[in-house]
Amino acid sequence: MNSFLLRFPQGKSKLFTISYDDGVEQDIQLVELMKKYGIKGTFNINSRRFAPEGKCWPEGFVQRRMTAYMTKKAYDTPLVEVAVHGAAHLYPSFVPSSVAMCEFIDDRRELEKMFGRLIRGGAYPFGRYNDDTIDILSKAGIVYCRTTVATKTFDLPGNWLKLDPTCHHNDPRLFELCDRFLSEEPRYLPYFFYVWGHSYEFEDRDNWDRIEQLFKCVSGKEEVWYCTNIEAYDYIKAYEQLIFSADGSIVHNPTATDLWANCDGNTVHIPAGETVTL
Repeated sequence: MNSFLLRFPQGKSKLFTISYDDGVEQDIQLVELMKKYGIKGTFNINSRRFAPEGKCWPEGFVQRRMTAYMTKKAYDTPLVEVAVHGAAHLYPSFVPSSVAMCEFIDDRRELEKMFGRLIRGGAYPFGRYNDDTIDILSKAGIVYCRTTVATKTFDLPGNWLKLDPTCHHNDPRLFELCDRFLSEEPRYLPYFFYVWGHSYEFEDRDNWDRIEQLFKCVSGKEEVWYCTNIEAYDYIKAYEQLIFSADGSIVHNPTATDLWANCDGNTVHIPAGETVTL
């Protein structure tokens, strides 16, 4: 064996995912576009910032948070992962550690109760964090947390608790990056294209066509895996648990996840719990 490289489900060489914050009314329209184009992604919300039922927002106000009922209904689709964003959306690096811990653990607890599912991911409020914040998230059972630092690359994540996206949807290079993502074939490691933002920005800038154009361009490609953030995390972490013989000729998959790799230019399937001779 000269090379053994990660590939996504069915041997796909590229991944596309999105992440949107704050639980605003415009998420409803964004989710409809996701359904139209088969895009999957993650919504990071604040369990103490839901709008009161019957809330009437001032005309022209764009950052309209959804009610709890609207939120639950909007994200009721397998295309969506729900993640934490701090219960009250406080600056996590500018409050006492005890408050920051409550921000995340309370958010996780309330969202799990609300949606009846495990919540294991998140995004940093205002993109702010420090070493204490990372330690708090780890202790709170959060396995990844998105920053606002654009890599402008398709590199795989390193530190999942400092998960840098490729770019914001308003980045001037968005469609240049999209063209590269689709036209290039990864030489070694697979591509990881990650776009983030706030859906109220589409209304504020009157550019809903921007995200629909992106979805239209990137969707329906055989080589692309469309997934939520936690699906990406779980798959890559499962791949990292593969066990090899000393000479690399045998690989065992101890996980419950079917895995794929590129071995010396050939796609290899390593079924869950099985051993494969390369």
